[in-house]
Amino acid sequence: MTKALRDAWADTLIELAADNPDLLVLDGDLGTSTRAERFARAHPDRFLQMGIAEQGMVGTAVGLASMGFVPWLSSFVVFFTHRAVDQVRMSVAQTHANVKIGAAYAGLQTGFTGKTHLDVQDLAIMRAMPGMTVLAPGDATECAAMVRWATATPGPVFLRLGREGGPDLFDASYRFEPGRVIRLRDGADVLLVGTGQQTARCLEAATLLAADGLGAGVVHVPSIKPVDAGAIAAAARDVRLVVTAEEHSVLGGLGSLVAEIVTAHVPRRVERIGIEDTWGESAPGTWLLDRHGLTPERIAERVRRALDAEG
Repeated sequence: MTKALRDAWADTLIELAADNPDLLVLDGDLGTSTRAERFARAHPDRFLQMGIAEQGMVGTAVGLASMGFVPWLSSFVVFFTHRAVDQVRMSVAQTHANVKIGAAYAGLQTGFTGKTHLDVQDLAIMRAMPGMTVLAPGDATECAAMVRWATATPGPVFLRLGREGGPDLFDASYRFEPGRVIRLRDGADVLLVGTGQQTARCLEAATLLAADGLGAGVVHVPSIKPVDAGAIAAAARDVRLVVTAEEHSVLGGLGSLVAEIVTAHVPRRVERIGIEDTWGESAPGTWLLDRHGLTPERIAERVRRALDAEG
């Protein structure tokens, strides 16, 4: 079981800041939850507490970036993609500012923060912004690699950080490459496509399907934008059915991305599993995953029904 992505994010920044005097962290008064407070304790001279003022925090970061600093922003994802989205769009994305967004509490496992704090539209909003790199790590190892890459690479980056830990997908030899699509398992019947920590559940679903004699391949898409469209199309050619699963709306996120690619290149049916056209709810993460069909068991059920319907 890997540590939480928010922990990996903070620990990696603490490590990098020891050798990079230009690295800063700006926090929106949520450091305990996002783990930014760890950075504040380790590097108090490199930490800026901006208060509950996300719009001002983004603007300040753009100014700091223009002076040569590398600012990482820390808050809940919903405040970047909704409250401060104008500043992210106009000041960060359009100017290609070297600002990094650590978007915590992404997905469904956000605790009892309330439906106002649960954002299931973030990938759709961010991937539509020209020049914005959009990343969703599958485990702590991948998260740390993404933080290192983003800190060293000029330009805006949106990093999606879940609240909880999960299974390990990668070992210490892992190296992040933007755009790369990672095939984790082969199978001739169905291709399960996941992003972020949902990929681990896709792997578990593939094991359940194998017990029924169904070959399920699994592809991990950690880089929502950019993405290797050719790799997704090639993987889709090998199977009868493509199924995407994400802790996000089925509108505009991973499912839409894969459907856009597959329909343009391969005559395959695409089933999208995620949050339908509805708002988020305040409930335990495990309950929400089951409600929206994202547990391994529910994914396997969806695949069986879809394949049975094809005959």
